[in-house]
Amino acid sequence: MTKPVIMTIDDDADVLSAVERDLRRHFRGDYRIMKADSGSRALETAQALSKRNDPVALFLVDERMPQMSGTEFLSEARKLFPEARKVLLTAYADTEAAIAGINAVGLDYYLMKPWDPPEEHLYPVLDDLLATWSAGYRPPFTGVRVAGSRWSPRSHAVKDFLSRTQTPYEWLDVDANGSNRELVESVSPGLRRLPVVFFPDGTTLVEPTSRELAEKIGLQTAATKPFYDLIVVGGGPSGLAAAVYGASEGLRTILVEADAPGGQAATSSKIENYLGFPAGLSGSDLARRATAQARRFGAEVVTPREVAQIRAEHPYRIVTLDDGTELRCYAVLLATGMEVRRLEVPGIDALTGAGVYYGAAVAEAAACREQEVFIIGGANSAGQSVMLFSRYASKVTMLVRGASLKDSMSQYLIDRIEAADNVEVLTRTVVAGVRGTDHLEAIDLRDLDSDEVRAAPANAMFIFIGSAPRSHMAADLVVRDEQGFIVTGPDLLQGGQRPKGWPESRDPFLLETSVPGVFATGDVRHGSTKRVASAVGEGSAAVGMVHWYLETV
Repeated sequence: MTKPVIMTIDDDADVLSAVERDLRRHFRGDYRIMKADSGSRALETAQALSKRNDPVALFLVDERMPQMSGTEFLSEARKLFPEARKVLLTAYADTEAAIAGINAVGLDYYLMKPWDPPEEHLYPVLDDLLATWSAGYRPPFTGVRVAGSRWSPRSHAVKDFLSRTQTPYEWLDVDANGSNRELVESVSPGLRRLPVVFFPDGTTLVEPTSRELAEKIGLQTAATKPFYDLIVVGGGPSGLAAAVYGASEGLRTILVEADAPGGQAATSSKIENYLGFPAGLSGSDLARRATAQARRFGAEVVTPREVAQIRAEHPYRIVTLDDGTELRCYAVLLATGMEVRRLEVPGIDALTGAGVYYGAAVAEAAACREQEVFIIGGANSAGQSVMLFSRYASKVTMLVRGASLKDSMSQYLIDRIEAADNVEVLTRTVVAGVRGTDHLEAIDLRDLDSDEVRAAPANAMFIFIGSAPRSHMAADLVVRDEQGFIVTGPDLLQGGQRPKGWPESRDPFLLETSVPGVFATGDVRHGSTKRVASAVGEGSAAVGMVHWYLETV
Protein backbone atom coordinates (compact mmCIF):
# COMPACT_ATOMS: atom_id res chain seq x y z
CA MET A 1 0.00 0.00 0.00
CA THR A 2 1.28 3.48 -0.90
CA LYS A 3 2.30 5.53 2.11
CA PRO A 4 0.62 8.93 2.52
CA VAL A 5 2.78 11.93 1.67
CA ILE A 6 4.11 14.72 3.86
CA MET A 7 5.29 17.50 1.57
CA THR A 8 7.52 20.38 2.65
CA ILE A 9 8.16 23.49 0.51
CA ASP A 10 10.78 26.19 1.03
CA ASP A 11 12.88 28.27 -1.35
CA ASP A 12 15.81 28.33 1.09
CA ALA A 13 17.86 25.21 0.30
CA ASP A 14 19.39 24.97 3.79
CA VAL A 15 16.04 25.30 5.54
CA LEU A 16 14.43 22.83 3.14
CA SER A 17 17.13 20.23 3.79
CA ALA A 18 16.85 20.71 7.54
CA VAL A 19 13.06 20.31 7.53
CA GLU A 20 13.30 17.24 5.32
CA ARG A 21 15.93 15.71 7.63
CA ASP A 22 13.79 16.21 10.73
CA LEU A 23 10.66 14.92 9.04
CA ARG A 24 12.40 11.77 7.81
CA ARG A 25 13.86 11.11 11.24
CA HIS A 26 10.43 11.01 12.87
CA PHE A 27 7.87 10.12 10.20
CA ARG A 28 9.52 7.99 7.51
CA GLY A 29 8.12 4.75 8.93
CA ASP A 30 4.54 5.75 8.13
CA TYR A 31 4.81 8.50 5.52
CA ARG A 32 6.67 9.40 2.33
CA ILE A 33 8.58 12.66 2.75
CA MET A 34 8.69 14.85 -0.37
CA LYS A 35 10.15 18.31 -0.85
CA ALA A 36 10.02 21.17 -3.35
CA ASP A 37 11.98 24.43 -3.58
CA SER A 38 9.12 26.57 -4.89
CA GLY A 39 5.35 26.77 -4.78
CA SER A 40 5.01 26.20 -8.53
CA ARG A 41 7.12 23.02 -8.47
CA ALA A 42 5.23 21.80 -5.42
CA LEU A 43 1.92 22.39 -7.20
CA GLU A 44 3.10 20.36 -10.19
CA THR A 45 4.04 17.53 -7.84
CA ALA A 46 0.69 17.77 -6.06
CA GLN A 47 -1.14 17.57 -9.38
CA ALA A 48 0.85 14.48 -10.35
CA LEU A 49 0.05 12.87 -6.98
CA SER A 50 -3.62 13.66 -7.47
CA LYS A 51 -3.66 12.08 -10.93
CA ARG A 52 -2.17 8.91 -9.42
CA ASN A 53 -4.64 9.11 -6.52
CA ASP A 54 -1.74 9.13 -4.04
CA PRO A 55 -2.82 10.54 -0.66
CA VAL A 56 -1.25 13.66 0.87
CA ALA A 57 -1.55 13.90 4.65
CA LEU A 58 0.16 17.22 5.35
CA PHE A 59 1.72 20.26 3.67
CA LEU A 60 4.45 22.08 5.62
CA VAL A 61 5.06 25.28 3.68
CA ASP A 62 7.22 28.38 4.06
CA GLU A 63 5.13 31.56 3.79
CA ARG A 64 7.66 33.93 2.28
CA MET A 65 8.58 32.51 -1.14
CA PRO A 66 8.99 34.41 -4.45
CA GLN A 67 6.37 34.09 -7.22
CA MET A 68 3.99 32.05 -5.04
CA SER A 69 3.65 32.52 -1.29
CA GLY A 70 2.90 29.67 1.05
CA THR A 71 -0.67 30.86 1.50
CA GLU A 72 -1.16 31.07 -2.26
CA PHE A 73 0.19 27.56 -2.69
CA LEU A 74 -2.11 26.14 -0.01
CA SER A 75 -5.07 27.85 -1.63
CA GLU A 76 -4.41 25.86 -4.81
CA ALA A 77 -3.31 22.64 -3.11
CA ARG A 78 -6.45 22.29 -1.02
CA LYS A 79 -8.51 22.06 -4.23
CA LEU A 80 -6.61 18.83 -4.96
CA PHE A 81 -6.32 17.54 -1.38
CA PRO A 82 -9.05 19.19 0.70
CA GLU A 83 -8.51 16.88 3.69
CA ALA A 84 -4.72 17.36 3.95
CA ARG A 85 -3.45 19.26 7.00
CA LYS A 86 -1.91 22.65 6.25
CA VAL A 87 0.95 24.16 8.26
CA LEU A 88 2.89 27.38 7.59
CA LEU A 89 6.50 27.95 8.56
CA THR A 90 6.80 31.64 9.38
CA ALA A 91 9.25 34.23 10.65
CA TYR A 92 8.13 36.61 13.38
CA ALA A 93 7.25 39.26 10.79
CA ASP A 94 4.89 36.87 8.96
CA THR A 95 2.56 36.06 11.83
CA GLU A 96 -0.19 38.35 10.57
CA ALA A 97 -0.14 36.59 7.20
CA ALA A 98 -0.34 33.25 8.99
CA ILE A 99 -3.32 34.36 11.06
CA ALA A 100 -5.05 35.64 7.92
CA GLY A 101 -4.36 32.27 6.32
CA ILE A 102 -6.41 30.51 8.97
CA ASN A 103 -9.52 32.00 7.40
CA ALA A 104 -8.27 32.20 3.81
CA VAL A 105 -7.08 28.60 3.32
CA GLY A 106 -8.27 26.77 6.44
CA LEU A 107 -4.78 26.78 7.91
CA ASP A 108 -4.41 24.21 10.68
CA TYR A 109 -1.31 25.62 12.37
CA TYR A 110 1.65 27.92 11.90
CA LEU A 111 5.14 27.30 13.26
CA MET A 112 7.75 29.94 14.02
CA LYS A 113 11.31 29.51 12.75
CA PRO A 114 13.55 28.11 14.12
CA TRP A 115 11.76 25.00 15.39
CA ASP A 116 14.72 23.51 17.29
CA PRO A 117 14.59 21.25 19.10
CA PRO A 118 12.06 19.42 16.87
CA GLU A 119 11.14 17.07 19.73
CA GLU A 120 9.57 20.08 21.50
CA HIS A 121 8.45 22.46 18.75
CA LEU A 122 7.82 20.36 15.61
CA TYR A 123 6.94 16.75 16.28
CA PRO A 124 4.18 17.24 18.91
CA VAL A 125 2.28 19.65 16.64
CA LEU A 126 2.56 17.48 13.54
CA ASP A 127 1.82 14.28 15.48
CA ASP A 128 -1.45 15.80 16.67
CA LEU A 129 -2.46 17.00 13.20
CA LEU A 130 -1.57 13.69 11.56
CA ALA A 131 -3.49 11.74 14.21
CA THR A 132 -6.59 13.79 13.36
CA TRP A 133 -6.04 13.25 9.64
CA SER A 134 -5.48 9.51 10.09
CA ALA A 135 -8.72 9.12 12.04
CA GLY A 136 -10.72 10.08 8.95
CA TYR A 137 -8.38 8.62 6.35
CA ARG A 138 -9.58 5.85 4.06
CA PRO A 139 -7.03 4.29 1.71
CA PRO A 140 -7.68 5.56 -1.83
CA PHE A 141 -8.74 3.44 -4.75
CA THR A 142 -5.56 2.43 -6.57
CA GLY A 143 -6.97 1.35 -9.93
CA VAL A 144 -8.38 3.11 -12.99
CA ARG A 145 -10.45 6.24 -12.34
CA VAL A 146 -12.96 7.66 -14.82
CA ALA A 147 -13.83 11.34 -14.37
CA GLY A 148 -16.75 12.71 -16.33
CA SER A 149 -20.38 13.70 -16.34
CA ARG A 150 -23.17 11.20 -15.87
CA TRP A 151 -24.91 12.78 -18.86
CA SER A 152 -21.90 12.53 -21.19
CA PRO A 153 -22.52 9.76 -23.78
CA ARG A 154 -18.79 9.17 -24.14
CA SER A 155 -18.42 8.87 -20.36
CA HIS A 156 -21.10 6.19 -20.41
CA ALA A 157 -19.35 4.37 -23.27
CA VAL A 158 -16.07 4.27 -21.36
CA LYS A 159 -17.73 3.03 -18.16
CA ASP A 160 -19.65 0.41 -20.11
CA PHE A 161 -16.50 -0.88 -21.85
CA LEU A 162 -14.59 -1.14 -18.58
CA SER A 163 -17.53 -2.89 -16.91
CA ARG A 164 -17.90 -5.39 -19.73
CA THR A 165 -14.18 -6.19 -19.68
CA GLN A 166 -14.43 -6.48 -15.87
CA THR A 167 -11.81 -3.79 -15.32
CA PRO A 168 -12.27 -2.30 -11.82
CA TYR A 169 -12.63 1.47 -11.91
CA GLU A 170 -13.72 4.36 -9.72
CA TRP A 171 -16.24 6.87 -11.07
CA LEU A 172 -15.53 10.56 -10.38
CA ASP A 173 -18.54 12.75 -11.10
CA VAL A 174 -17.38 16.26 -12.05
CA ASP A 175 -20.89 17.62 -11.58
CA ALA A 176 -21.20 16.45 -7.99
CA ASN A 177 -17.73 17.05 -6.57
CA GLY A 178 -15.61 20.20 -6.77
CA SER A 179 -12.28 18.45 -6.20
CA ASN A 180 -13.06 16.07 -9.08
CA ARG A 181 -13.72 19.09 -11.25
CA GLU A 182 -10.41 20.69 -10.31
CA LEU A 183 -8.57 17.47 -11.08
CA VAL A 184 -10.14 17.19 -14.53
CA GLU A 185 -9.62 20.89 -15.29
CA SER A 186 -5.86 20.32 -15.03
CA VAL A 187 -6.07 17.85 -17.93
CA SER A 188 -9.10 19.02 -19.91
CA PRO A 189 -9.43 22.82 -19.52
CA GLY A 190 -13.01 23.96 -19.36
CA LEU A 191 -14.12 20.31 -19.23
CA ARG A 192 -14.54 20.53 -22.98
CA ARG A 193 -13.55 16.88 -23.51
CA LEU A 194 -14.92 14.17 -21.24
CA PRO A 195 -14.26 11.73 -19.80
CA VAL A 196 -10.71 11.84 -18.53
CA VAL A 197 -9.36 8.42 -17.52
CA PHE A 198 -6.61 8.36 -14.88
CA PHE A 199 -4.33 5.35 -14.57
CA PRO A 200 -2.29 4.22 -11.55
CA ASP A 201 0.98 5.05 -13.31
CA GLY A 202 0.00 8.73 -13.50
CA THR A 203 -0.88 8.76 -17.20
CA THR A 204 -4.23 9.92 -18.55
CA LEU A 205 -6.44 9.44 -21.59
CA VAL A 206 -8.88 12.16 -22.61
CA GLU A 207 -12.09 11.05 -24.35
CA PRO A 208 -10.48 7.71 -25.30
CA THR A 209 -11.76 5.25 -27.87
CA SER A 210 -12.45 1.66 -26.85
CA ARG A 211 -9.28 0.56 -28.64
CA GLU A 212 -7.15 3.11 -26.77
CA LEU A 213 -8.63 1.87 -23.50
CA ALA A 214 -8.07 -1.75 -24.47
CA GLU A 215 -4.41 -1.15 -25.28
CA LYS A 216 -3.88 0.74 -22.02
CA ILE A 217 -5.46 -1.92 -19.78
CA GLY A 218 -3.49 -4.68 -21.46
CA LEU A 219 -5.99 -6.32 -23.81
CA GLN A 220 -4.72 -7.79 -27.08
CA THR A 221 -5.74 -5.53 -29.97
CA ALA A 222 -3.73 -7.03 -32.85
CA ALA A 223 -3.02 -10.49 -34.21
CA THR A 224 0.45 -11.93 -33.70
CA LYS A 225 0.47 -14.24 -36.73
CA PRO A 226 -0.36 -13.76 -40.41
CA PHE A 227 -2.02 -17.18 -40.73
CA TYR A 228 -4.34 -19.33 -38.59
CA ASP A 229 -6.19 -22.61 -38.90
CA LEU A 230 -9.38 -21.05 -37.53
CA ILE A 231 -10.55 -17.46 -37.24
CA VAL A 232 -13.60 -16.95 -35.02
CA VAL A 233 -15.48 -13.72 -35.73
CA GLY A 234 -17.48 -12.67 -32.68
CA GLY A 235 -16.81 -13.12 -28.98
CA GLY A 236 -20.21 -14.06 -27.61
CA PRO A 237 -20.84 -17.43 -25.90
CA SER A 238 -20.79 -19.32 -29.22
CA GLY A 239 -17.56 -17.72 -30.44
CA LEU A 240 -15.85 -18.17 -27.09
CA ALA A 241 -16.85 -21.84 -27.01
CA ALA A 242 -15.39 -22.32 -30.49
CA ALA A 243 -12.16 -20.61 -29.43
CA VAL A 244 -11.88 -22.86 -26.37
CA TYR A 245 -12.45 -26.08 -28.31
CA GLY A 246 -10.43 -25.01 -31.34
CA ALA A 247 -7.35 -24.08 -29.31
CA SER A 248 -7.66 -27.05 -26.96
CA GLU A 249 -7.70 -29.40 -29.94
CA GLY A 250 -4.53 -27.98 -31.44
CA LEU A 251 -5.86 -25.53 -34.01
CA ARG A 252 -4.07 -22.21 -34.40
CA THR A 253 -7.06 -20.14 -33.29
CA ILE A 254 -7.80 -16.43 -33.06
CA LEU A 255 -11.04 -14.76 -31.98
CA VAL A 256 -11.83 -11.24 -33.20
CA GLU A 257 -14.47 -9.28 -31.26
CA ALA A 258 -15.82 -5.87 -32.27
CA ASP A 259 -16.57 -4.70 -28.73
CA ALA A 260 -15.91 -6.62 -25.54
CA PRO A 261 -15.82 -10.41 -25.05
CA GLY A 262 -19.23 -11.82 -24.21
CA GLY A 263 -21.30 -10.11 -26.88
CA GLN A 264 -24.90 -9.32 -25.96
CA ALA A 265 -24.82 -11.99 -23.27
CA ALA A 266 -22.21 -9.94 -21.40
CA THR A 267 -24.77 -7.17 -20.88
CA SER A 268 -27.12 -9.54 -19.04
CA SER A 269 -27.17 -8.78 -15.32
CA LYS A 270 -27.87 -12.43 -14.56
CA ILE A 271 -28.22 -15.73 -16.41
CA GLU A 272 -30.13 -18.14 -14.18
CA ASN A 273 -30.98 -21.04 -16.48
CA TYR A 274 -27.47 -21.98 -17.62
CA LEU A 275 -26.61 -25.56 -16.73
CA GLY A 276 -24.30 -25.99 -13.75
CA PHE A 277 -24.87 -22.61 -12.11
CA PRO A 278 -27.85 -23.02 -9.78
CA ALA A 279 -27.37 -19.54 -8.31
CA GLY A 280 -26.95 -18.02 -11.76
CA LEU A 281 -24.08 -15.89 -13.01
CA SER A 282 -23.75 -12.57 -14.75
CA GLY A 283 -23.10 -12.38 -18.46
CA SER A 284 -19.84 -10.55 -17.85
CA ASP A 285 -18.70 -13.26 -15.44
CA LEU A 286 -19.43 -15.96 -18.02
CA ALA A 287 -17.48 -13.95 -20.61
CA ARG A 288 -14.52 -13.51 -18.25
CA ARG A 289 -14.33 -17.22 -17.43
CA ALA A 290 -14.62 -18.28 -21.07
CA THR A 291 -12.05 -15.73 -22.27
CA ALA A 292 -9.55 -16.86 -19.65
CA GLN A 293 -10.18 -20.49 -20.62
CA ALA A 294 -9.63 -19.80 -24.32
CA ARG A 295 -6.38 -17.95 -23.64
CA ARG A 296 -5.16 -20.72 -21.35
CA PHE A 297 -5.41 -23.15 -24.25
CA GLY A 298 -3.48 -20.77 -26.51
CA ALA A 299 -6.22 -18.96 -28.44
CA GLU A 300 -5.65 -15.30 -29.22
CA VAL A 301 -8.53 -13.00 -28.24
CA VAL A 302 -8.34 -9.68 -30.09
CA THR A 303 -10.64 -6.84 -29.03
CA PRO A 304 -12.07 -4.37 -29.90
CA ARG A 305 -11.56 -4.95 -33.62
CA GLU A 306 -14.30 -4.83 -36.25
CA VAL A 307 -14.26 -7.25 -39.19
CA ALA A 308 -15.08 -5.33 -42.36
CA GLN A 309 -15.17 -8.14 -44.93
CA ILE A 310 -14.60 -11.86 -45.46
CA ARG A 311 -13.67 -13.40 -48.80
CA ALA A 312 -12.59 -16.77 -50.15
CA GLU A 313 -9.51 -17.43 -52.28
CA HIS A 314 -9.13 -21.19 -52.50
CA PRO A 315 -7.87 -22.79 -50.36
CA TYR A 316 -7.76 -19.82 -47.98
CA ARG A 317 -10.31 -17.63 -46.26
CA ILE A 318 -9.32 -13.99 -45.77
CA VAL A 319 -10.65 -11.76 -42.98
CA THR A 320 -10.17 -8.01 -43.46
CA LEU A 321 -10.21 -5.88 -40.31
CA ASP A 322 -11.47 -2.30 -40.03
CA ASP A 323 -7.96 -0.85 -40.52
CA GLY A 324 -7.31 -2.88 -43.66
CA THR A 325 -5.26 -5.59 -41.95
CA GLU A 326 -5.78 -8.99 -43.56
CA LEU A 327 -5.71 -12.28 -41.65
CA ARG A 328 -5.56 -15.55 -43.60
CA CYS A 329 -6.80 -18.93 -42.48
CA TYR A 330 -8.21 -22.26 -43.61
CA ALA A 331 -11.58 -21.89 -41.84
CA VAL A 332 -13.76 -19.08 -40.53
CA LEU A 333 -16.51 -19.37 -37.95
CA LEU A 334 -19.08 -16.55 -37.88
CA ALA A 335 -20.46 -16.15 -34.36
CA THR A 336 -21.28 -12.46 -34.60
CA GLY A 337 -24.63 -12.68 -32.83
CA MET A 338 -27.16 -9.88 -32.84
CA GLU A 339 -27.18 -6.12 -32.49
CA VAL A 340 -29.84 -4.28 -30.51
CA ARG A 341 -32.59 -2.78 -32.63
CA ARG A 342 -32.82 0.99 -32.24
CA LEU A 343 -35.96 2.65 -30.94
CA GLU A 344 -37.22 5.17 -33.49
CA VAL A 345 -39.11 7.91 -31.61
CA PRO A 346 -38.74 11.72 -31.50
CA GLY A 347 -35.90 13.06 -29.36
CA ILE A 348 -34.13 9.77 -28.70
CA ASP A 349 -30.92 10.24 -30.66
CA ALA A 350 -29.88 13.36 -28.74
CA LEU A 351 -30.40 11.62 -25.37
CA THR A 352 -28.78 8.25 -26.13
CA GLY A 353 -26.04 7.80 -23.55
CA ALA A 354 -27.52 10.63 -21.46
CA GLY A 355 -30.34 8.81 -19.72
CA VAL A 356 -31.33 6.58 -22.65
CA TYR A 357 -29.43 3.29 -22.92
CA TYR A 358 -29.60 0.12 -25.01
CA GLY A 359 -29.26 -3.08 -23.03
CA ALA A 360 -28.75 -3.46 -19.31
CA ALA A 361 -25.98 -0.81 -18.97
CA VAL A 362 -24.97 -2.29 -15.62
CA ALA A 363 -22.43 0.54 -15.22
CA GLU A 364 -25.35 2.95 -14.68
CA ALA A 365 -27.16 0.91 -12.01
CA ALA A 366 -25.66 2.65 -8.96
CA ALA A 367 -26.39 6.08 -10.47
CA CYS A 368 -30.11 5.19 -10.53
CA ARG A 369 -30.39 5.03 -6.75
CA GLU A 370 -33.74 6.48 -5.58
CA GLN A 371 -34.69 7.46 -9.13
CA GLU A 372 -37.46 6.51 -11.56
CA VAL A 373 -36.35 4.01 -14.21
CA PHE A 374 -38.14 2.64 -17.27
CA ILE A 375 -37.40 -0.74 -18.90
CA ILE A 376 -38.66 -1.13 -22.47
CA GLY A 377 -39.34 -4.72 -23.58
CA GLY A 378 -40.85 -7.94 -22.32
CA ALA A 379 -38.29 -10.71 -22.84
CA ASN A 380 -36.00 -12.37 -20.28
CA SER A 381 -33.19 -9.85 -20.71
CA ALA A 382 -35.62 -7.05 -19.88
CA GLY A 383 -36.94 -8.98 -16.90
CA GLN A 384 -33.47 -9.54 -15.47
CA SER A 385 -32.78 -5.82 -15.82
CA VAL A 386 -36.02 -4.99 -14.00
CA MET A 387 -34.85 -7.05 -11.05
CA LEU A 388 -31.37 -5.49 -11.17
CA PHE A 389 -32.56 -1.88 -11.21
CA SER A 390 -35.29 -2.52 -8.64
CA ARG A 391 -32.48 -2.90 -6.09
CA TYR A 392 -31.46 0.73 -6.68
CA ALA A 393 -34.34 2.74 -8.13
CA SER A 394 -37.28 4.08 -6.16
CA LYS A 395 -39.56 2.80 -8.93
CA VAL A 396 -39.10 0.66 -12.04
CA THR A 397 -41.75 0.79 -14.76
CA MET A 398 -41.75 -1.91 -17.43
CA LEU A 399 -43.36 -1.09 -20.78
CA VAL A 400 -44.58 -4.12 -22.75
CA ARG A 401 -46.16 -3.94 -26.21
CA GLY A 402 -48.04 -7.21 -25.74
CA ALA A 403 -51.04 -7.96 -23.53
CA SER A 404 -49.03 -10.12 -21.13
CA LEU A 405 -45.51 -11.15 -20.15
CA LYS A 406 -46.39 -14.83 -20.48
CA ASP A 407 -45.75 -14.96 -24.22
CA SER A 408 -42.17 -13.69 -23.99
CA MET A 409 -40.75 -14.25 -20.50
CA SER A 410 -39.87 -17.24 -18.30
CA GLN A 411 -42.33 -17.86 -15.49
CA TYR A 412 -39.73 -17.61 -12.73
CA LEU A 413 -39.00 -14.01 -13.78
CA ILE A 414 -42.69 -13.14 -14.04
CA ASP A 415 -43.19 -14.36 -10.47
CA ARG A 416 -40.32 -12.20 -9.19
CA ILE A 417 -41.52 -9.12 -11.01
CA GLU A 418 -45.05 -9.53 -9.63
CA ALA A 419 -43.63 -9.86 -6.09
CA ALA A 420 -41.47 -6.71 -6.30
CA ASP A 421 -43.02 -3.77 -4.44
CA ASN A 422 -41.40 -1.03 -6.54
CA VAL A 423 -42.07 -2.51 -10.00
CA GLU A 424 -45.03 -1.65 -12.23
CA VAL A 425 -45.76 -3.42 -15.53
CA LEU A 426 -47.70 -1.48 -18.18
CA THR A 427 -48.90 -3.78 -20.96
CA ARG A 428 -50.06 -2.60 -24.37
CA THR A 429 -47.91 0.49 -23.83
CA VAL A 430 -45.07 1.88 -25.92
CA VAL A 431 -42.76 4.89 -25.97
CA ALA A 432 -44.06 7.69 -28.20
CA GLY A 433 -41.18 10.11 -27.55
CA VAL A 434 -38.55 11.22 -25.06
CA ARG A 435 -37.78 14.69 -23.76
CA GLY A 436 -34.99 16.50 -21.98
CA THR A 437 -32.34 19.18 -22.48
CA ASP A 438 -28.94 17.67 -21.77
CA HIS A 439 -30.35 14.47 -20.29
CA LEU A 440 -33.57 12.44 -20.13
CA GLU A 441 -36.31 14.13 -18.12
CA ALA A 442 -39.59 12.64 -19.35
CA ILE A 443 -41.07 9.91 -21.54
CA ASP A 444 -44.26 10.12 -23.60
CA LEU A 445 -46.23 6.89 -23.16
CA ARG A 446 -48.80 5.71 -25.71
CA ASP A 447 -51.61 3.34 -24.74
CA LEU A 448 -52.07 1.06 -27.78
CA ASP A 449 -55.73 0.38 -26.99
CA SER A 450 -56.91 3.97 -26.45
CA ASP A 451 -54.15 5.73 -28.42
CA GLU A 452 -53.91 8.14 -25.48
CA VAL A 453 -50.48 9.73 -24.90
CA ARG A 454 -49.34 10.90 -21.48
CA ALA A 455 -46.04 12.17 -20.11
CA ALA A 456 -44.18 10.50 -17.26
CA PRO A 457 -41.08 11.83 -15.46
CA ALA A 458 -38.04 9.60 -15.97
CA ASN A 459 -34.38 9.61 -14.96
CA ALA A 460 -33.25 6.67 -17.08
CA MET A 461 -34.61 4.34 -19.77
CA PHE A 462 -33.14 0.98 -20.78
CA ILE A 463 -34.25 -0.51 -24.09
CA PHE A 464 -34.72 -4.22 -24.96
CA ILE A 465 -36.91 -4.26 -28.07
CA GLY A 466 -35.35 -7.04 -30.07
CA SER A 467 -32.32 -7.32 -32.28
CA ALA A 468 -31.08 -7.98 -35.81
CA PRO A 469 -28.32 -10.36 -36.97
CA ARG A 470 -24.82 -8.92 -37.40
CA SER A 471 -23.97 -10.51 -40.73
CA HIS A 472 -23.04 -7.52 -42.89
CA MET A 473 -19.36 -8.50 -43.14
CA ALA A 474 -20.37 -11.69 -45.02
CA ALA A 475 -23.27 -10.25 -47.02
CA ASP A 476 -21.51 -10.73 -50.37
CA LEU A 477 -20.08 -14.11 -49.47
CA VAL A 478 -22.70 -16.45 -48.00
CA VAL A 479 -26.42 -17.08 -48.41
CA ARG A 480 -28.62 -15.21 -45.93
CA ASP A 481 -32.39 -15.23 -45.39
CA GLU A 482 -34.70 -12.24 -45.74
CA GLN A 483 -33.90 -11.01 -42.21
CA GLY A 484 -30.13 -11.31 -42.68
CA PHE A 485 -29.63 -14.57 -40.78
CA ILE A 486 -26.94 -16.86 -42.25
CA VAL A 487 -28.27 -20.08 -43.73
CA THR A 488 -26.37 -23.30 -42.96
CA GLY A 489 -26.39 -27.05 -43.49
CA PRO A 490 -29.58 -28.79 -44.69
CA ASP A 491 -31.41 -25.45 -44.98
CA LEU A 492 -29.16 -24.66 -47.95
CA LEU A 493 -30.51 -27.61 -49.93
CA GLN A 494 -33.38 -26.64 -52.19
CA GLY A 495 -35.25 -29.57 -53.72
CA GLY A 496 -32.31 -31.77 -52.82
CA GLN A 497 -29.95 -29.50 -54.73
CA ARG A 498 -26.83 -28.02 -53.21
CA PRO A 499 -26.46 -24.22 -53.16
CA LYS A 500 -25.43 -22.47 -56.34
CA GLY A 501 -21.67 -22.40 -56.79
CA TRP A 502 -21.06 -25.12 -54.20
CA PRO A 503 -17.77 -26.73 -55.36
CA GLU A 504 -17.65 -29.85 -53.20
CA SER A 505 -18.94 -33.34 -54.00
CA ARG A 506 -20.48 -33.53 -50.52
CA ASP A 507 -23.38 -31.69 -48.89
CA PRO A 508 -22.59 -28.76 -46.54
CA PHE A 509 -21.93 -29.81 -42.98
CA LEU A 510 -24.65 -29.05 -40.43
CA LEU A 511 -23.21 -25.64 -39.40
CA GLU A 512 -21.44 -24.85 -42.68
CA THR A 513 -22.54 -21.95 -44.88
CA SER A 514 -22.86 -21.82 -48.68
CA VAL A 515 -19.06 -21.37 -48.82
CA PRO A 516 -17.00 -24.43 -47.78
CA GLY A 517 -14.84 -23.70 -44.76
CA VAL A 518 -17.04 -20.85 -43.56
CA PHE A 519 -19.26 -21.83 -40.63
CA ALA A 520 -21.94 -19.97 -38.65
CA THR A 521 -23.17 -20.60 -35.11
CA GLY A 522 -25.25 -18.94 -32.44
CA ASP A 523 -27.83 -16.22 -32.84
CA VAL A 524 -26.60 -15.07 -36.28
CA ARG A 525 -27.50 -18.45 -37.80
CA HIS A 526 -30.87 -19.05 -39.44
CA GLY A 527 -32.99 -21.38 -37.30
CA SER A 528 -30.87 -21.16 -34.14
CA THR A 529 -32.40 -21.33 -30.68
CA LYS A 530 -31.79 -18.00 -28.97
CA ARG A 531 -30.37 -19.42 -25.74
CA VAL A 532 -26.88 -19.21 -24.24
CA ALA A 533 -26.59 -22.95 -23.77
CA SER A 534 -27.47 -23.72 -27.41
CA ALA A 535 -25.03 -21.05 -28.63
CA VAL A 536 -22.25 -22.65 -26.58
CA GLY A 537 -23.21 -26.09 -27.91
CA GLU A 538 -23.14 -24.92 -31.53
CA GLY A 539 -19.76 -23.22 -31.11
CA SER A 540 -18.32 -26.39 -29.60
CA ALA A 541 -19.83 -28.68 -32.22
CA ALA A 542 -18.67 -26.50 -35.11
CA VAL A 543 -15.02 -27.17 -34.23
CA GLY A 544 -15.54 -30.85 -35.00
CA MET A 545 -16.87 -29.89 -38.42
CA VAL A 546 -13.88 -27.60 -38.94
CA HIS A 547 -11.66 -30.65 -38.40
CA TRP A 548 -13.67 -32.57 -41.03
CA TYR A 549 -13.28 -29.69 -43.44
CA LEU A 550 -9.52 -29.40 -42.82
CA GLU A 551 -9.12 -33.03 -43.82
CA THR A 552 -10.28 -32.04 -47.32
CA VAL A 553 -8.04 -28.96 -47.75
